Order: sequence, then structure tokens, then C-alpha cells
Amino acid sequence: MTQKIIFDTDPGIDDAMALLFIQASPALDLLAITTIFGNADIETTTRNALYLKQRFGLTAPVFKGTDKPLSRPRNPSPTFVHGENGLGDVELTGLVPAQPEAKPAYQAIIDIARQHPGEVTLVAVGPLTNLALALKADPEVAALLKGVVIMGGAFGVAGKPGNVTPVAEANIWNDPEAADLVFTAPWALTAVSLDVTTQVVMSPAYMDALEASAGPAGAFLNAISKPYAAFYGSRDGVSGCCVHDAAAVAFVIAPSLFEVRRGSVRVVTEGITLGQTCQKAEGELFGPSAWDDQPIQAVTVAVDEAGLLKLYAETMRA
Repeated sequence: MTQKIIFDTDPGIDDAMALLFIQASPALDLLAITTIFGNADIETTTRNALYLKQRFGLTAPVFKGTDKPLSRPRNPSPTFVHGENGLGDVELTGLVPAQPEAKPAYQAIIDIARQHPGEVTLVAVGPLTNLALALKADPEVAALLKGVVIMGGAFGVAGKPGNVTPVAEANIWNDPEAADLVFTAPWALTAVSLDVTTQVVMSPAYMDALEASAGPAGAFLNAISKPYAAFYGSRDGVSGCCVHDAAAVAFVIAPSLFEVRRGSVRVVTEGITLGQTCQKAEGELFGPSAWDDQPIQAVTVAVDEAGLLKLYAETMRA
């Protein structure tokens, strides 16, 4: 039985890796792609989603999301990571201009959740603004979705408390107010965090093997991964590229690859720790705090690296 999903994304090199993983997986039924600012501005991320849809034969409609955070200016795009075009500055051959659906992304999320109550998992791998807007427009959407899986947050359990500041992960930092709203909404949420995504690395040899075995998609992913890997090599000394967004997709397909810790989560929305994700683990006892009476959510704390890499490669080959 396939799992219905909506993919909320800011393509983005690792977003493209995740989207083509979804396309290849027989376990997933992609109902919609919703775009968000983040790795590039909204016009670029939406164009990239439409390009990937056209080039690789995706059938899911693309809905354009919001261009800015809920209540603060948008941060500059990280062109030093994803390139000026968001996809490693690889030439987008055969690009045919296309338009997204007329409906805004947040409304598409609401409508699809209402069409398939209890059946849809929302996988979000960029800033969480579209999700927050959906909650504001229709709070019942939290009960209508089967669950939410995000790539975001950092909890310091594996030596990686942040990637844009010493304590903040990029997707959360790009709209901390939206993230706090999403973490405290009454849906079943799992955060696939930097604590695990930085533990899974696609080496250059892995990407070369993917190109050799996964056809045009593998060749494209190998090409866009090279500048991404160069960034990780120069900044972190990593030989290859970390599997961020595809790890969130892997959680939907094979949650047994991950270990999670449950508890309420709050996001810091001001000060030098802006964007920090803080979990009060279930069962811990403290005095009254901002974590009290909040939904219990899951955050990833460990991952089977070899198992995840095997799942990705075998899915792409198939």
C-alpha cells in the first residue's frame, strides 16, 4: 500500500535528491509539490520544481508558496551552497517555461488534506511558512493530516547543534515563528534533524555509482552534487555531501532506520539563539515552563547510515 504525501520544498540540491527519490519509490504516491523560499527565492525554487517535474516526468501538480517569513524579512539565499540557480549552477537543459497551479501552496495543503482525511503525510524540507499559513487559515488541517515529517532542527545529540549559527538549523532559522507554530500544533510531527542528516554522507564514489546505475536521474544528481560536496569539503572536511532532505523522505518509507526521542519542542524566536530548537524530553520533570501542555513530538537522534544509503541507491536503481 502506497503512502500519500505532499512535498513542501525549496529546490535546492538536496531537495532535488529527495524529490527524485520520491518519484522513484513505489512506496510513495506524490499528490502535490508545494514550493517555499529558502535555498533560493520563491521564483527560483518554483521554477526548479517545475523544471524537475518536466525533465523527469513527474505528474504531481506544483503549487507556489509564500515568498517571505510570517513576520520578519527574508534571509539572503545561500548561493554559496546551492549556486545562483539553486541547483549547483548546472545548466538546466531543455527548460520550458511553465506556470504553477493558480491556488497558493497553503490552500493546496488544506484542500488535499480535506480530500483525503487521515491519509496524507506532509513532508516539509524547507522553511515551515506554508505549514504555518495552512494552520492559520484552517486549524482543523492538523487533525486531517496523517502526519508531518520535516527536515529541520538540531538538538545537539550528535555533536551538530546548528549549521547557520552555533545553535540553529537553516530551515528553522529562516522562519522561527512559523517553526514554533508548527512544532506546537496538534498533529503527529517528526523532525528529521541535523543530528542524523549529518551522519549520512553520499561519497563521490557513491554518486558515481548512482550515475552508472540510475539513468538520467542519477547523472543529473551526480552533476549537481559536485558543488554541494565541495562546499561540505571546504567547510566541514566531509568527503561527499550530507543527505539532508532525502533523509526525511526515507523516514516516511522506512522509519525503522531511525531512533527518535519524544517530547515537546519550542523554537527560540529572538536573541542570539534565534532558531534554536529545544525539546523537553517526555517524562522529564521541571518547574512551570513554555514546554508545558504542548504536543508531544518526535525528533530523530540516531540513524542507520548504511541502511539509508542502501535504501536510496536501490530505490533509484529500480
